[in-house]
Amino acid sequence: MTLSEAELIQIRRNFHQIPELALHETETHKYLLQVIKAFKQDYLKLKEIPELPTALLVKVNGIDPQRTIGYRADMDALPVTENNGLAYASKHQGVMHACGHDLHMTVALGILNYYSEHQPKDDLVFFFQPAEESESGGRQAYDLGVFSGEYKVDEFYGLHDNADLPSGVIGCRNGTLFAGTTEVNVIIHGTSGHAAYPHEANDAVVIAANFITQVQTIISRNIDPTKCGVITFGKLESGTIRNIIAGTARIEGTIRGLTQDMIEFIRQRIVEVAHGLELSFNAKINLEFNQGGYYPVENNSELTTRFINYMKQSDAKYQDMAPAMTGEDFGYLLNKIPGTMFWLGVDSPGSLHSADFLPNEKAIKDGIAAFTGFLNYRMNSEEN
Repeated sequence: MTLSEAELIQIRRNFHQIPELALHETETHKYLLQVIKAFKQDYLKLKEIPELPTALLVKVNGIDPQRTIGYRADMDALPVTENNGLAYASKHQGVMHACGHDLHMTVALGILNYYSEHQPKDDLVFFFQPAEESESGGRQAYDLGVFSGEYKVDEFYGLHDNADLPSGVIGCRNGTLFAGTTEVNVIIHGTSGHAAYPHEANDAVVIAANFITQVQTIISRNIDPTKCGVITFGKLESGTIRNIIAGTARIEGTIRGLTQDMIEFIRQRIVEVAHGLELSFNAKINLEFNQGGYYPVENNSELTTRFINYMKQSDAKYQDMAPAMTGEDFGYLLNKIPGTMFWLGVDSPGSLHSADFLPNEKAIKDGIAAFTGFLNYRMNSEEN
């Protein structure tokens, strides 16, 4: 069964209606199996992962394998309420494929479908990965030893849709494509008291304000202006009523950098700022850092050069890209296995992670054509 463009679009719309949050992609998993089992099975082997039950591996046996090439597609959605007025809108209230993982899976299925009908030279492994948006599904899979033994992957590829690129354009770069991220939680312990007697309390709101202000100087005064780092505190909770001085405060934020060294530097400076404020205010500040699997997405030089050179001389529409400060779970896998991540333009009126994100579905066939073309070139070239 060779999927038509109309069938691929319908598959994407079916995924779009059943978005599920990280590690809860049960309907998505079931529908993936339904679609894949309708393909010609002569060269395919499916593998479930009991410890990561919504994930799915599909191996395509090659004719004369010299290597195993991996392709990853993420599955989970976001806690966003859709605002597009679509006939095929999300059926799950408050959950939406606002990052385009429905399209990612559809492109992967199109590539897999092609190789179920045209046996590849090399072995291929398709990894349908849960929990990209949170819970570090890629890291969990790697740490479980999924990519060893029969499913050992020699090089890994994956795409991410790009709302700002014209539909069907392939974008890539050597080196860092996406930033690494680390989540930080800050818990400030002061002393509560009456608003009229501030000298008898230790105001956690004042300490929090000083912490946020001083941490922002790490970016403006400790980092080379030609290099990139970001600290954003998106959540601050403290106090109960206007006339009680708050004794505790909680701040939640994210650190981003284009290299792991940059992230580690920012982390260390935050620790030092917190220690200084503890002394200044005679308070206690607890820091929690959680990197998960969000290493910088650092594309392998040799593989990415080959990928870019192919795209430039092929019929694909190609564009060189600057690095982005968005984070991606695929960075952990690329830290362990050489590979390349690339953008696929989808020309959406709304941005990624927004309630009105709406990718152009014509990009599906363009993404499939570009990557199957590259794989055929990769497998049949004389290069190792």
